[in-house]
Amino acid sequence: MSTDPSTSHDYEVAVVGGGPAGLTSALYTTRLGHETAVFDRGGGRAAMMQETHNVIGVPESISGNEFLQTAIEQIKSYGADYRTEFVTSIDRRDDGAFELETAGETVTAEAVVLATGFSDGRPEPPLPRTGRGLHYCLHCDAYMFVDEPVYVMGHDDSAAIVAMIMLNYTDDVDILLRGDEPTWSDETATQLEGHPVDIIEAEVTGIQNGDDGWLEAIEFEDGTVREYRGGFAMYGSEYNNELATSLGAELNDDGTVAVDDHGRTSVDGLYAVGDLTPGHNQVPVAMGQGAQAGIAIHMSLREFPKSVEELEAEGAVEPQDVPGIAPDLRQQANEHSSAEGD
Repeated sequence: MSTDPSTSHDYEVAVVGGGPAGLTSALYTTRLGHETAVFDRGGGRAAMMQETHNVIGVPESISGNEFLQTAIEQIKSYGADYRTEFVTSIDRRDDGAFELETAGETVTAEAVVLATGFSDGRPEPPLPRTGRGLHYCLHCDAYMFVDEPVYVMGHDDSAAIVAMIMLNYTDDVDILLRGDEPTWSDETATQLEGHPVDIIEAEVTGIQNGDDGWLEAIEFEDGTVREYRGGFAMYGSEYNNELATSLGAELNDDGTVAVDDHGRTSVDGLYAVGDLTPGHNQVPVAMGQGAQAGIAIHMSLREFPKSVEELEAEGAVEPQDVPGIAPDLRQQANEHSSAEGD
């Protein structure tokens, strides 16, 4: 399919968001025979990864951008459209189809996957470089700081809990309040008192980096300088749930989209995967959610088998009516198989 914005396109599946979850959904729906488009405005948390951790079979030297680019080439090789466009709105038609508005056209789809993720709350500068001293994923990066001095920026329960969790990896953990008053609960305060975590109240005034770009130390307004290898910023998340909200999808109290085990939302035909949904914000988890949603969509859209009721109403399936795969994807599959056999 062409992606010329002057034309209009109908798809079976539209995926909004080009991170690991969305791209995996698209990989499954495309390989399972459904015309699929991915709309990706670029960026996202995965793109910020300096190295890829905890993804079995993927070398850690692979950056997030390299990881995503490989995935994009994969889905395109099977016939998916990858479109670097921003979806401004989605509406539901009376016939159940979805209309997606971009800058240049209106696109229709029978099923929509929202993989729009969230944005991490960022503390005010000065800050270490992201991925070189400033981190947001505890489960991804805690291993990097075994026996290293670590900070946690923040002032609420999540910051305090992450600081105590980091004691599993190092005996040198500070909470940097940066001039804010603690907002954690009394219970959390009692927990903190029983753990060897230092609480630094002074604001950060400067950052010292090594020749390799990694953080070495942080300067404070009281004149002290404390050495750190890195740390975590805990200032909450802003979920990109506007499209889900506009369609009437149910949200959880934290702003995530409520889904079942297959990514189905409360709106028929609308799915949500990855960081937009509850759970661990991990690349393998997101990929698993994308796969589950892709399979669920296939089972809802596939042509065969016909039900007994359909056979009674429409008659038997004739040989000329099969296969049920879209013609363009059928041709792409034959070309793909031929290329693999060369």
